[in-house]
Amino acid sequence: MKLPLRPLLALFAGLLAFNGDLPAQTGPTPYPDPKNEAAWPGVGPIRTGAWMSENRAYYWTQRAQDQGGVVFVGDSLIGGWKDIGAAFPGLKIIKRGVGGDTSRGTLFRFQEDVVDLNPRAIVFCVGTNDLSAHGRPEDVISNLGTMVDIARRANPALPIIICTIPPRNVPKAPVQPGALPRLNALLKQFAAGKPAVAVVDLFPAFATPAGEPDPAYIKEDGIHFAAPAYEKWAALLRPVFDSSGIK
Repeated sequence: MKLPLRPLLALFAGLLAFNGDLPAQTGPTPYPDPKNEAAWPGVGPIRTGAWMSENRAYYWTQRAQDQGGVVFVGDSLIGGWKDIGAAFPGLKIIKRGVGGDTSRGTLFRFQEDVVDLNPRAIVFCVGTNDLSAHGRPEDVISNLGTMVDIARRANPALPIIICTIPPRNVPKAPVQPGALPRLNALLKQFAAGKPAVAVVDLFPAFATPAGEPDPAYIKEDGIHFAAPAYEKWAALLRPVFDSSGIK
């Protein structure tokens, strides 16, 4: 049975008017209650803090001007890279690091903080906070895989670079024995054979022969990078950018 055309057009116009009345989103989607696991995508530990929401609120204000760059996303190792733009002359570099973030937290904000920026490429460095929260390396890979899938749905040819986890020694936040090398092995395995996915191995670059954080690069807290580490990280990334067509 055919419905009269005029009532259908009126209904459609009404729906458009209704949608036009919806308020525009003025900030990032708030973090759910950390105790409400079902409200979070992904798996593994959840961390939130006031500074995280503040970081994301600031990033939201930069969305228009941060379109089309190389987006670095992850935790404080990226958040603390103060001169990141100057490290890659000629490239538009966008920083989306949040201190203390886990891979699950990064997944929660990934669409708004990264994909909505229409990135030219994505650099991931996340997972060390999962380990200090005694999360499973396999869960980090699961969350990373979901993020890569989301990014590739938006741009199937998008270059992606995955950084391994650098050495750490934080007595107040120890990791489970063997968890860090296990995660790094899984990160390399995850990237192997995937088109336009490269790995930058940070662990040997910043470790002593004994596998401990090299004090020439890592601060006294045993986890965060000193200025020479960022210089070396940039040097490791540049040839990978070139080979990935990020110029």
